[in-house]
Amino acid sequence: MNLQFVVDGLLTGSIIGLGAIGVTLTYSILRFSNFAHGEFIAWGAYAALAASTLLGWMAGGNVAAIAPFSFGWTLIAATVIAVLLTGLLALALDYLLFRRLRRRANTITAVMASFGASMALRSLLEFIFTSSPTYFSKKLQIAQKLGLGVRATPDQMILIVMTGILVLSIHLLLTRTQTGRSMRAVSENPDLARVAGIDVGHIVNITWMIGGGLACFAGVMVGLLVQIRPYMGFDLLLPLFAAAILGGIGSIPGALIGGLIVGLAEAFAVQTVGAEWRAAVAFVLLIAVLLVRPAGIMGGKA
Repeated sequence: MNLQFVVDGLLTGSIIGLGAIGVTLTYSILRFSNFAHGEFIAWGAYAALAASTLLGWMAGGNVAAIAPFSFGWTLIAATVIAVLLTGLLALALDYLLFRRLRRRANTITAVMASFGASMALRSLLEFIFTSSPTYFSKKLQIAQKLGLGVRATPDQMILIVMTGILVLSIHLLLTRTQTGRSMRAVSENPDLARVAGIDVGHIVNITWMIGGGLACFAGVMVGLLVQIRPYMGFDLLLPLFAAAILGGIGSIPGALIGGLIVGLAEAFAVQTVGAEWRAAVAFVLLIAVLLVRPAGIMGGKA
């Protein structure tokens, strides 16, 4: 059997895993499923594209790629800017919509509102940038042999490494810092955390920033590996939730593991039964987990 699906699955799983971390953090701390989270992926990618284009124009339009990658310093700087902007977008959405609903409405209302916000953000993105796909770079890369018939481009390899660094950083933040301990306390019992002197509003803001920033990086990954288009986040929404539930709501390592499982399963399905069955894999995995282990692989552990 050709093992190329392993690399493809790891890449897809890394994208899904990063998005699923934002989903699982939002659910564990804010107690609702944010279906607008997929749009943060698309907005993050377009923000990075716009910032990269602007930086390239300011540099005179002649920015060389950093060998052996397909991108230059402008995309690296633009990604940092886009991560901040996407985090601020998530904060703004919370301030304008979800914060008010948390005070006056129930969870179902917040979930339905997130559907409306998702459609509004996607339509606005399509209005600004049109529905035509675009790219960070059209430079072709030669895939390098890794053995056992597996090939990967330099872009693919560095993105997998960066995903591991990001996930490890978030895990250390949650387990080794005061902010992380406060986030876990709010996740367990918001009222008790407030009585203990934790600024719950500040923790909520940090949660939105982290979730939006990780979604942005996932969007940049999609843009580098495939293409950028308004529906890119919407297409990933079901795999994001499947990965979060598969790994266990509230578990950062679980979200990544769930994303990798979904990504590998999708890539294996494409190779064995055809690309038309790819979307069904997330459904099958989600149903299987709910029937066999509703708490997920990592349970409720963070």
